[in-house]
Amino acid sequence: MTLPKTVRIVEVGPRDGLQNQSKLVATEVKVELIQRLCDSGIKHIEVGAFVSPKWIPLMADSAEIISQLNFKDGIIYSALTPNTKGMKAALKSGVNEVAIFIAASEAFSQKNTNCSIEEAIERAVPVIKLAQEAGIQVRAYISCVMSCPYEGDNINPNAVSELCARLVDLGCYEVSLGDTIGRGTPFKTERLIKACLSKVDAQQIAVHFHNTYGQALANILTAMRLGISTIDSSVAGLGGCPYAKGATGNVATEDVLYMLQGFGIETGTDMDKLVDTAIYITDKINIPMASNTARAIANKRT
Repeated sequence: MTLPKTVRIVEVGPRDGLQNQSKLVATEVKVELIQRLCDSGIKHIEVGAFVSPKWIPLMADSAEIISQLNFKDGIIYSALTPNTKGMKAALKSGVNEVAIFIAASEAFSQKNTNCSIEEAIERAVPVIKLAQEAGIQVRAYISCVMSCPYEGDNINPNAVSELCARLVDLGCYEVSLGDTIGRGTPFKTERLIKACLSKVDAQQIAVHFHNTYGQALANILTAMRLGISTIDSSVAGLGGCPYAKGATGNVATEDVLYMLQGFGIETGTDMDKLVDTAIYITDKINIPMASNTARAIANKRT
């Protein structure tokens, strides 16, 4: 149980972090946020989502945002695509990765996408096929992998592992395990990761932890000790879930980076530039800073 030498950070702030804000965020602010993240050294950014503006109005300008980005070589610009309509729009936009999502909870699946888990997988098949035909890699999210706002803490890790295997078999290069409401603990995380590793390789698993109960970093470290080296996080700890009442933001990218630096693990990310970005976005959308590290560094500067 040794830690990985390098870790890939997947920055989800521009999509997962902003989609649950109470007020619309200006397109130019989102574009600037993404460009700042690129300049900080982040190599994998979720830049938007091609979803119904009726349900997720904060993502209605995703195509416009992407059209204004200065794409840089070596950076993955990803977009969430729940159906074939969204996939076609994403491919037209020029992103170089797409993501699909399903839930490990039947109740959450119905609330979130108005379909069962099995129906969600069936919907994903043509989406994946379109991406493969276009030569675009597909990432998958599984939400509520440890707890659900409707079904409680009874999510079966073996059922999650089966979903992982199915998504990989369908053509997803990586599956991100989402603790959507942040109720996971290191014990639950270890049990979950071990179950998934019985079906797929560690390189095919990422972790996506929310910090509602303050357990995200401990859960990430547990996953890393089991060989996981891809971590989803959100600048300034932005986030939440529109279908999970009370769920707070994703683990802050700055807090993840500070922990990784403490282990001497390389990510290629500049902390000062990342903190500047966290300060920028929280000021622009007028919300409190949820990142302990960014807040501490900002206070130290003053």
